[in-house]
Amino acid sequence: MVSDTEECSEEKPLDFIRAKIKQDQASGKNDRRVHTRFPPEPNGYLHLGHAKSICLNFGIAKEFNGVCNLRLDDTNPTAEKTEYAEAIMKDVRWLGFDWEDRLFHASDYFEQFYEWAIQLIDKGKAYVCDLNFEEMRAHRGNLTEPGKASPCRNRSVEENLSLLEKMKKGEFPEGTKTLRAKIDMSSPNLNLRDPVLYRIIGQTHPKTGDHWKIYPSYDFAHGQSDSLEGITHSLCTLEFEHHRPLYDWFCQNLNIHHPQQIEFARLNLNYTVMSKRKMLRLVEEGHVRSWDDPRMPTLSGMRRRGFTARSIRNFCDRVGLAKRENVIEMELLEYCLRDDLNKQAVRRLGVLNPLKVTIDNYPEDHSDQVDAVNNPEDPEAGMRPISFSKQIFIDRNDFMEEPPKKYFRLAPGKEVRLKYAFYITCKQVIKDSQGEIVELICSYDRESRGGDTADGRKVKGTIQWVDAKSAISCRTHLYDRLFSVPNPDDGEEGKDFIDHLNPESLTIHEDALVEPSVQELSVGTGNPFQLERVGYFCIDPESDRKMGNARPES
Repeated sequence: MVSDTEECSEEKPLDFIRAKIKQDQASGKNDRRVHTRFPPEPNGYLHLGHAKSICLNFGIAKEFNGVCNLRLDDTNPTAEKTEYAEAIMKDVRWLGFDWEDRLFHASDYFEQFYEWAIQLIDKGKAYVCDLNFEEMRAHRGNLTEPGKASPCRNRSVEENLSLLEKMKKGEFPEGTKTLRAKIDMSSPNLNLRDPVLYRIIGQTHPKTGDHWKIYPSYDFAHGQSDSLEGITHSLCTLEFEHHRPLYDWFCQNLNIHHPQQIEFARLNLNYTVMSKRKMLRLVEEGHVRSWDDPRMPTLSGMRRRGFTARSIRNFCDRVGLAKRENVIEMELLEYCLRDDLNKQAVRRLGVLNPLKVTIDNYPEDHSDQVDAVNNPEDPEAGMRPISFSKQIFIDRNDFMEEPPKKYFRLAPGKEVRLKYAFYITCKQVIKDSQGEIVELICSYDRESRGGDTADGRKVKGTIQWVDAKSAISCRTHLYDRLFSVPNPDDGEEGKDFIDHLNPESLTIHEDALVEPSVQELSVGTGNPFQLERVGYFCIDPESDRKMGNARPES
């Protein structure tokens, strides 16, 4: 465990999940053990919604002196990749959690699943069905009409065992046969209308290769995996609530250890999508560069953007647990990030749209060193020197030739304070042949160093700057929300969620300038910093000249 996960050990209020666990412990259930698991499918990258489940499962285990497994539910080789599995493990570790020696795969249990399938056939509770998926859907019925039994439902045990063995050997084409549980085609719960246990898939599995020609369904593998691992509390999101009777049915009819499934509301966030299927589409259609594009709500994307693991854990704590679906405001996530970065991020000066300033009364070939605070929230962070000379750069957005009233930044004849340095007054505006401003001529008050003047005057405007002699050039990426509407999934007629993409979600500044001490910061997300009056940044590992920010400040 990394040290900044200590907040996870704090006593949490008794929400409905913790209350149930305390009740189970008080009654002696499971010998008072608490054993949870985080069971993602390796068919995409983890996103913010998964972070809630990770924090809950690992956090609950720690709070109740239990353990938590990491299990990859790899039952569908058509969508799973080793890349995804490796990314999942990296994200869980980055978030601050450790499964120790408890890494498992559903594929570890394929032999046992197959034996259990045979047991169900022997008990007359499973059969091989010849209907394809479209025909099964037509036979399934709906919420007001019962389903129709498959013509294969009453096959003999011997015939079903023989057909299953042939399915296993790959003697039938994909999609021509399935193994189904024999439960109740008239059940009001559609999940109990003879669900599929095994299907034929002609794909190579990332872990088992070509050994298997049939693969268990998620519903058949999920609960049994929990049982085999001795899980006591299976914590799932609300979409699995209607699957719980099926989860229970398998455990009861196989007479195996029966974990308690408890559902909670998934994490929904506005201005984004929380569907791996939709995220995959964003990647494959080129709307974003990759799964770890900083605009994506994936943990790898958020990490690259500059989010800290602690800020995400704090966000998940603040969101809490609910039994009803709701949508969380993006502002809460941004607040948790700012709150964390404000305490730890060092401050630096930089300008994204440089505008040259020449100080006419400053000596040629001379420079000053001014002291700047590294972090006003951290007294131990100390100070750093910044060079100052005759030519500096300010941000073009901090100058206006014809300012409105109550404009407190630089303008002709106006005086502003350069952060940590001197007061300057604009005397002349120089333009090129196209009429664009290319330089400002200013004077400075040497007695105003650090913001103090002999006559005690104060100015209302303070702006950032960099020294022309020492500043370094870099490319900056400013990220905004990926979608322009709060709910891109609202299903508006004639609209696809892609239609709501924000065209201004990425703004690139090719020739930004920053103070040279930025070069001393480490590449990657472990050392976020703030460009004062601009936003929080980290140095993108893809390039030592590129920086990406968590979100520009307004």
